[in-house]
Amino acid sequence: MATLTALDIADLVAGTLRDLGPLRFQQIAQNLQYYEVFSKWFKKDKVVFDSGVGIQRTLMNRLDSTSSKHVGLLDTDQVNIPDVIDQLQIPWRHAQTSWALIYQTDILMNRGKSLIFNVVKPRRAAALLGLVEELEERAWGSAPSTTDKLLPFSIQYWIVENNSVGFNGGLPGSHTTIGGVDLADSPNFKNYTGQYTSVTKSDLIKKLRTAHRKIRFVSPVTLDDYRGGMGDRYRLYTNESVISDLEDVGEAQNENLGREIASMDGTITFRRHPIVWIPKLDSRSDNPVYMIDHSTFYPVCLKGDYLRESEATKAPNQHNVFQVFVDLTYNYLCIDRRRNAVLSTGA
Repeated sequence: MATLTALDIADLVAGTLRDLGPLRFQQIAQNLQYYEVFSKWFKKDKVVFDSGVGIQRTLMNRLDSTSSKHVGLLDTDQVNIPDVIDQLQIPWRHAQTSWALIYQTDILMNRGKSLIFNVVKPRRAAALLGLVEELEERAWGSAPSTTDKLLPFSIQYWIVENNSVGFNGGLPGSHTTIGGVDLADSPNFKNYTGQYTSVTKSDLIKKLRTAHRKIRFVSPVTLDDYRGGMGDRYRLYTNESVISDLEDVGEAQNENLGREIASMDGTITFRRHPIVWIPKLDSRSDNPVYMIDHSTFYPVCLKGDYLRESEATKAPNQHNVFQVFVDLTYNYLCIDRRRNAVLSTGA
């Protein structure tokens, strides 16, 4: 019997991956019912790709109000050069997953091509599912601390709760800046906030209407902005408790239900924007409702390191183990916090 070399095994794994397709996600045993982050945010047409040692954007943070006025025809000109620029800077974050094959048990004992598929497919799928769960967990988790160097800048980092109504979403936790932006210099870089008591048309829904109007900034001057177009721009995110009550409200106002006893399930919307149940928010006792403008909040990924899958290589100090890594370098960016809102029962 011919001996399999490291190159033979690497080719075998590569051939198997070609048959499986380019990093297609195979679900086999997930812990959550739905993964919004991987399913929607990390689609290639939603992700922004960038390069460099970090992520940087330029903000125009104030108007030049001193130069604009009504004047007489012969008045003396007065020209001002105000500082209207601020820099938004955030670091890259790196995530990875991996899976491996053991020469004796996975290769020698599974010589047939179909049997190799049985080994590779579930192991690869389990590794990818683990990465998907990690992304979901961190995206909805608490804002990273000021000393943290590993976790991404989550929703709770960019969209900060406050019980007061208005643009009061300030700094997350003990941070003194947000994305390197000092709110004393850029006071408009705050998200909309508010508090509600009950999921009714007179309380939460009325406040959502107000929030939606308040955050829809439309520039009267044509500008080359970072992101444009409406599309699937707004999405609302909340937990099971809130979305269940919203479904009841939706059914109560529909007079043509007929025999359908759950007509709103999976289709509830607010001004035609989808309201999405996020399982990771079920543990939140403050019942948040996030209204996110995805033209301003999105993942930025490093070019060349977007779910990059390596070739099978020998593991160090384990000569019978061949390993494959999947790498992702990214972070979440919000370029205009004012176009986003969060309402809750208490911050």
